Amino acid sequence: MVLSISGVLLLGVIVFLFFRKDNLKVSHAVVCALFGFYLAGSTIAPGIRAGGATLADFIGGLSF
Repeated sequence: MVLSISGVLLLGVIVFLFFRKDNLKVSHAVVCALFGFYLAGSTIAPGIRAGGATLADFIGGLSF
């Protein structure tokens, strides 16, 4: 749960920065949001979720 909330927050900040700095159009952001919404309901969603969890575990295991 914490990972998904922080991931959403991070992606939201990135979209905001693109909107402010790189002239991201609102229509592009809406299309991306709808794509993500429909992708989450597809059959590939569990694979994406597993890949994200693996990546999070990998990053969490790094020590500097």
